[in-house]
Amino acid sequence: MDDGLLTAYFRENNLVRQHLESYNKFLEFGIQDVIDKVGQVEPNIEGYKLKFGRVRLERPMIVEADGSRRPIYPMEARLRNLTYAAPVFLQITPVIHDVERRGFNEVFIGELPVMLKSKLCHLDGMGREEFYDVGEDPNDPGGYFIINGSERVLVSIEDLAPNRIMCSEEKDGALVSAKVFSTRFGFRARCVVDRTNEGLLYVTFPAAPTNLELVTVLRALGLAKDTEISSAFMIDSEIKNDILLNLESDQTKNADEAMERIGKKAAPGQAKEYRSKRAEILLDTYLLPHIGVEPKDRITKAYYLCKMAEKSIKVANRKIPQDDKDHYMNKRIKLTGNLMDELFRYAFQFLVKDVTYQVERAAARGRRLVVQTLVRPDALSERIRYSMATGNWIAGQTGVSQLLDRTNFLASTSHLRRIISPLSRKHPHFKARDLHGTHWGKLCPNESPEGPSCALVKNMALLCQISTGEDERAIEELLRKMDVKIE
Repeated sequence: MDDGLLTAYFRENNLVRQHLESYNKFLEFGIQDVIDKVGQVEPNIEGYKLKFGRVRLERPMIVEADGSRRPIYPMEARLRNLTYAAPVFLQITPVIHDVERRGFNEVFIGELPVMLKSKLCHLDGMGREEFYDVGEDPNDPGGYFIINGSERVLVSIEDLAPNRIMCSEEKDGALVSAKVFSTRFGFRARCVVDRTNEGLLYVTFPAAPTNLELVTVLRALGLAKDTEISSAFMIDSEIKNDILLNLESDQTKNADEAMERIGKKAAPGQAKEYRSKRAEILLDTYLLPHIGVEPKDRITKAYYLCKMAEKSIKVANRKIPQDDKDHYMNKRIKLTGNLMDELFRYAFQFLVKDVTYQVERAAARGRRLVVQTLVRPDALSERIRYSMATGNWIAGQTGVSQLLDRTNFLASTSHLRRIISPLSRKHPHFKARDLHGTHWGKLCPNESPEGPSCALVKNMALLCQISTGEDERAIEELLRKMDVKIE
């Protein structure tokens, strides 16, 4: 390749562009989105609640021992073993008996570590001479954080694509499973439709009882009649035979009986009202949450389960091949923005719980409820700082935040472009370690450590770029407006 072309490419494109774009997207939309999903705090005080509004972030600041506030630059944070972080302010409005108390309600809720050269960083938009003035290397790509004086990088994580049907044979062909990792606002539910060798179909999802028949779930979701269930599937002899077999073996005849059966399995020995409520919660909250969590979404879930069952029957009858988990079409890379989104969501939930506790305690002691004194910023800041300093992330993940390798410039660049697999290093995972044809142009075939991490720790190819993704809801609305029907 022509050197001039490469030089021109890297003049426009940073080697850590994927981290910067992902983190900037988190700053612009992610933080506000997490806060909007929570919406408000409702403590156990009659007629009193706190409503969340807009969030605002300032450039990195430091509060000295004498109380003065001033900007802090990355080199000072390194030398003084400080965290290069930005203050976060949130509008919190008290609502008393449905009347909002207006006024100055912007509250300091904590600090957020800032990625070097992101939109929030002081180095963003600086010229070469200005970098020298603040003690920075103008050739340093950025894309990392400074936590307690240490340079730390959030390593990208490779994972299976969420909200996509993946069908494969399990238990040496004795079972065919159609899986979906249904993900909604940070909650991830593994929903499976299993087909046995006999042709019986079962559904598995979080918190659900074992051996739950597909037809029972379909009836509870709204496809109550046998004709409705049959018409939801394609007219195919193998599919038709399996559906007739499952309809015949099913012990329920209508939606109420199906809901009662699920309730009995989920909460045996409980009152009928509790069993019914438990069954509804299971179907609405834990079954395919990416489709929706409202009762009106049940019928859509029923048709989606039919598609999953259909695919498992076709794979079992060798009509279509099973899905390849190692094909890069079926993978997604969690970048810094996604990882920070997960961490902020987790830390913000703790802040909400802490605010609720502080409000209730202040009210019990008869104190005046002043929003500024009810929020403890450490509740948010400490949890974020702990995870980024140790690498212990949510859901038990370890090694997400790593000390940046500063052996030389190439080592640093390589570390910033690293991609790790969540699979265990102790097991062979021969297929996952193999070089797949779809790695071409995406991953480097040579750069991988020797030993147990071989091919589970990968590096991006030189000209590889990772897009940060788009909001699915906007695309869905567009398809609906265009009246696109997907068979």
